[in-house]
Amino acid sequence: MGSVDTQVIIAGAGPVGLMLAGELRLGGADVIVLERLTAPRAESRASTLHARTMEIFDQRGLLEPLGPVLSGPTGHFGGLPLDFSGLSTPYPGLWKVPQTRVEELLAGRAAALGADVRRGHEVRAVTLAADHVEVLADGPRGPVPLRAHYVVGCDGEESTVRSFLGIDFPGADAGLELLRADVAGIEVPDRRFERHPDGLAIASRRPDGVTRVMVHEFGRPAVARPAPPTFAEVIKAWERVTGEDISGGTPLWLNAFGNASRQAARYVSGRVLLAGDAAHVQMPVGGQALNLGLQDAVNLGWKLAAQVRGGAPDGLLESYHAERHPVGERVLGNIGAQALLLLGAHEVEAVRGVLTELIELPAVARRLAGMISGLDVSYGTDGLDPAAGLLGQRVPAWQVATVTGLVPVATALRSGRGLLLNLTERWSAAGAPWASRLGTLRTAPPPDGPEHGVLVRPDGHIAWDGASGTGPDEALRRWFGEPG
Repeated sequence: MGSVDTQVIIAGAGPVGLMLAGELRLGGADVIVLERLTAPRAESRASTLHARTMEIFDQRGLLEPLGPVLSGPTGHFGGLPLDFSGLSTPYPGLWKVPQTRVEELLAGRAAALGADVRRGHEVRAVTLAADHVEVLADGPRGPVPLRAHYVVGCDGEESTVRSFLGIDFPGADAGLELLRADVAGIEVPDRRFERHPDGLAIASRRPDGVTRVMVHEFGRPAVARPAPPTFAEVIKAWERVTGEDISGGTPLWLNAFGNASRQAARYVSGRVLLAGDAAHVQMPVGGQALNLGLQDAVNLGWKLAAQVRGGAPDGLLESYHAERHPVGERVLGNIGAQALLLLGAHEVEAVRGVLTELIELPAVARRLAGMISGLDVSYGTDGLDPAAGLLGQRVPAWQVATVTGLVPVATALRSGRGLLLNLTERWSAAGAPWASRLGTLRTAPPPDGPEHGVLVRPDGHIAWDGASGTGPDEALRRWFGEPG
């Protein structure tokens, strides 16, 4: 390849771009992150981490620096209460972490691992060449031309990277909208998806006394907004729906969002890749958008790092699209169903009534909670098929017994490498030829785990389950390349 300034350029230093930067550095890739904003956003658009993201943070050693966070057992599906406490994970429920804190945590991690994050740099052009990508950014001191082997657009739903490359973004624009505001100095009851004759009202008071209000007037169409809504709009809409006057409050942040649903036709287009909202746009329901994007980054990071280091197996990078595009499509589907339940007027009451009864069944609640939390994601197999065993699923939170004592599998994954759990003598030396790319634990079977070998990818998903009776060599080559 020709000379480059770095191996990977990431456009966007939001949580997804910063998570990806850390994953790339963990995998040994050089990375520059370009961010238009000169400082992180002060407002928290999202505030919920789901169980799968908490597991991933544990697997990267991020929970301790994250610090204590509040959690609760009850979430929702389309505004209907949904119990998340029965999920099979160390982190059941929903974890309330402001997006600003997530971004701060991931920025610190990326910097500590050596990522070059450049704020005040807006991407102006992306040009593909045979063996590299050229990016032109406007920096604080003028134009900044850069070359890299790959560029990843993590630059949001209006992604300039996606637009420059002309990647198709099919779907639907928003037809309905909600108004959202963080308001100080008001006293209104907390409301959890409260339906009124003329609309939907949500209110949540934070510990600092600021109340986030969201309001939708049934049938209110989405409009093109070059700027956020005015506080006067929010005041009038809130009064029409609830009958309350919040005009005495002080608005700290105003925002409008709708039920848009779009997904990039390709997450991998040659030397250009997309992740997070650049790859999929959805109504922000229950924090799924942020969690989906973070999980995109963890799936992509180790694969792209292996690609730029050299020696990656054929098709490894393309597997990012093959695995994450169906996941994104499914999430957009469940969000679309929730949007109908939330924003529909009287015509959806019958459906809401039926679902209210069904959601009380434990099996239905677990299925919906697993879908929303990301715990049911299984790559290459149907995670509900018992015949597939553990293949494709996320590794359980095993504590495995080694010669040095009990080791959590999550802890063993913190290096960002794959992991071969040798639970029988039969496969005790299988991973040795891949030692530079793979950790190996010779263990006794965990109390609730299998009595055979398991190969875990760097993203925490199982690539080989020894229950099949065959050895791990094929899976090792498929995911980690040729030995040596």
